[in-house]
Amino acid sequence: MRYTTLSKGGSPVRALLALADGAVFAGFMPRAGFASGEVVFNTSMFGYQEMLTDPSYRGQILVLTTPHVGVVGSNPEDQESSRVWAAGLVVQDLELVPSNWRSRQGLGEFLRENELPVGFGFDTRAIVLHLRRFGALPGALVATEDPREALRLAQQALATDGQDLTREVACESAAVWSAAPWGRPAAAARVRVGVLDFGAKHSILRELVAAGAEVQLLPGRWEAEAILEAGLHGLVVSNGPGDPAAVLGGVRTLRKLVGRLPILGICLGHQLLALALGGRTYKLPFGHHGANHPVRHVATGEAWITAQNHNYAVDGESLPPGLEVSLINLTDGSVEGIVAAELQAQGVQFHPEAGPGPHDALGVFRGFVARCQNREGR
Repeated sequence: MRYTTLSKGGSPVRALLALADGAVFAGFMPRAGFASGEVVFNTSMFGYQEMLTDPSYRGQILVLTTPHVGVVGSNPEDQESSRVWAAGLVVQDLELVPSNWRSRQGLGEFLRENELPVGFGFDTRAIVLHLRRFGALPGALVATEDPREALRLAQQALATDGQDLTREVACESAAVWSAAPWGRPAAAARVRVGVLDFGAKHSILRELVAAGAEVQLLPGRWEAEAILEAGLHGLVVSNGPGDPAAVLGGVRTLRKLVGRLPILGICLGHQLLALALGGRTYKLPFGHHGANHPVRHVATGEAWITAQNHNYAVDGESLPPGLEVSLINLTDGSVEGIVAAELQAQGVQFHPEAGPGPHDALGVFRGFVARCQNREGR
C-alpha cells in the first residue's frame, strides 16, 4: 500500500468500518476522520472520480471492489458535479501515482482537497460478500481501534430509506448548459430540453448537447406551471440520491406534466415517473452499482451493457395499463425501462450517459431529442 502522499509525510492511523448489524472490518485511514451513511459497493474497475462526484451517492459510503484504485488519477473534465458527494470511500489499495495521460491530479491530492474520509488496507472482498448476503447497511468509517466505539457510531448511521436527499444536491436556480462531452463537438441545437435537477450528472447534460439539444437545467423543486412556461420541447428528469417514494414533490409535478410534453426519466427520474403514473418502487437488497450490467431491450432482443447506480427499482407488477416494461435486467429480472407511448413518456433505470463505462445506450439521448424534434415538426 502506498499512503505517504495521502498522509503528507505522517503515519496512517488504524481505522474500522462498522456496520449496523454488528460486523466490523479493520484497515487504515491517512489521518483521524469519520464518515457515516449507507454502505454500498461498486464493481467498476475505474471511474472513481465520476462515482465520488455523482450526487446519487449522497448519504452513502462507497466500497470499491477493484483492488487497486488511483492509477487513472483525476481531471476537471470528468467531474460529474462541482464537488464530491459520497460520504466516504473504502478501498483495498491506493495507488497515488497516476499513469493515465489525461490525469491532471493524483487521487491522494484529490481526496485531500475534497476532505473526503477514506479507508484503505481493508479486506474489501469480505465487506462485499457481507453486503451481498445481508444487503446494503448503515455504517461508520472511523479512525479508532475500539470496535465498541465504531459500532456505536454505526448504530447512529442512517440508511436511505424514507429519505428525500434531492434538495441537498439539486441546483438552486435555472441555468443554461452548453458544454459537450470531452473530445466531441456539440451538435447544432434543434430543440430546447429542460433537465429537472434532482442531482443531475454533468454527463447527462453533455450528452444531450451532443445529441442536438439546447439544455436548460431546472431546480427539482420547480412546479409544473413554471416548467410548462419555460418554452421546452421536452423534459429529462435526472438521477439523484435517496428513496424515490420520499420525493413527493417531484411525483406531484410529474403527474401534472405527463402527456403535455415528451419526458425521459433517468435512474431516480425513471422511478419518479413510474410513481407518477401509478406504479410502485421497492428497495433492492444491495442495489446495482457498476459499469457492466446487462439489460435486454424487449422490443428488439438486443442486450446492452450499461452503467448503473441505484438502490431502488420499479415494481413491474404494479404498473398500470398503458405503461409497458421496455427493458429488463438480465441478472435479476428487475425493470430497467418503461414506456407510456400515448403519453410520450419513457424511463430508463440505468445511466445511458455511462461516464465510467460502455456506451451501448447513448442512443437513448439521440432518440429522445429526435422525438422532441418530430413533435415540434422541425
